Amino acid sequence: MFNRKSEEEIREEVEQGLNGTVQTGEETVTGSSPEQSETPGTGNGEGTAGDTAEETKQESVPEETLEDIKAKLTATAALLKTREEEATETKNRLLRLQADFDNFRRRNAAEREELATYVTISVVNKFLQVLDNFERAEAAAAKATDVQSVVEGMAGIQKQFVKTLEDLGVKEIPALGGKFDPNFHEAVMRGQNPEMEEDTIDMVFEKGYQLRDKVVRHSKVRVISNE
Repeated sequence: MFNRKSEEEIREEVEQGLNGTVQTGEETVTGSSPEQSETPGTGNGEGTAGDTAEETKQESVPEETLEDIKAKLTATAALLKTREEEATETKNRLLRLQADFDNFRRRNAAEREELATYVTISVVNKFLQVLDNFERAEAAAAKATDVQSVVEGMAGIQKQFVKTLEDLGVKEIPALGGKFDPNFHEAVMRGQNPEMEEDTIDMVFEKGYQLRDKVVRHSKVRVISNE
C-alpha cells in the first residue's frame, strides 16, 4: 500500500515549487549580470550600439574599384589632350596674326614710301618749270645789253615761283606792320619808334611761310619796344 503524505508535507512541496518559479522569472527579466544591462551608447561612448552604427556606416561607403580609377585617369587624359590641342590652336592663331601684322606693316611702309615718291614727283614737276625759266633767263642775260630786260625776266620768274608755292598750299606769313605773334614770328631784334605802337613789327629780315595751317618757317623780324 502507498504511504500517504501528510497535509504539512504537501504544503511545503507546493511552497518550494512556487519559490523556484519566481526566482526563474527574475533571472529571465534581469539578465545574466548588471554590467551587461547598461544602456548602449552611454558611459564612456564605447557602447555596443555606437560601435555597431560606426561599422555599418563604414561598410555602407563603397570602395573605389580599379575600373573606376582607370575610368577617371582616361577621362583626365582626354581632357588634358583637349586642352593641349586648344593651346596649340591658340598659339598657331597668334603666330598667324603676328605674321599678318608684319606683312601689313611692311606693306603699309611700302605704300607710304610710294605715296611720298608720287608727292615728291608732283612737286618736282612744278619746280622744274621754274628751273626751265631760270635757265632761259640766264641764257638771255648773257646776251642782253639792256639790264632792265634782265630785271623784268627775273621778276617774271619770281612771280612764277610764288604761284607754284601757292598751288602747293604754301603762302607767306604776314609780318611787316602787324603785331608780333610768337606763333608765327621770331623776334631777332628790338627797336624804338615813338610813331608806332608797342610790339609792332617794323622790319622783316627773313620771310616766313606756312603750309596750310602748319608753320614751315617763322618770320625773323624786329619788334618795336619803346620802354
